[in-house]
Amino acid sequence: MRQDYWAKKAKLKGFRSRAVFKIMEIDQKVDLFKNVKSILDIGSSPGGWSEYASKKCPNKNIFAIDLLEMEPVDNVSFFKADIKNIDQIKAVNDKKGTFDLVISDLAPNITGIGAVDNESILELNMLTLEIAVNLSKTQSKFLVKTFQNNNFKYFRSFMEKKFSLVQNFKPLASKNRSSEIYLYGEN
Repeated sequence: MRQDYWAKKAKLKGFRSRAVFKIMEIDQKVDLFKNVKSILDIGSSPGGWSEYASKKCPNKNIFAIDLLEMEPVDNVSFFKADIKNIDQIKAVNDKKGTFDLVISDLAPNITGIGAVDNESILELNMLTLEIAVNLSKTQSKFLVKTFQNNNFKYFRSFMEKKFSLVQNFKPLASKNRSSEIYLYGEN
């Protein structure tokens, strides 16, 4: 498979994946890590976002969760678990109400059947939003990957009920043909 520009650049710079450039660009626009002390990375593997968060916020509390393994990242506590069972992770639940920032580059396994994939995406987005709201401080930030599909406006409307500011981002590192889009919310 031919690597694209962003994948090559990630490899050249020693990043785990091209995804780091997506969070980097969004961070430059909204100052994502400003005044952040505690971070939760949902769907963290292979760890690019956790690695970037660790560099931006050294000596802060960073927790990461994913079904897939993730190579260790300095200053990040990783839990191999399903986010549906996040309430069973004691270390994360002990921090309930303290997270300043929840980030998620999570996506379901795509089947190629539009209706099924759209519902899977919405289900994961809603679960991630619920986790963010339940575990975060009142004044918090949330960044989530979603997709431009028939559920996008529906999901965005739920975010607008939970956050005073909601913005869309389509980073340059997103593949042109991809319908992925990032929603950022803050209070």
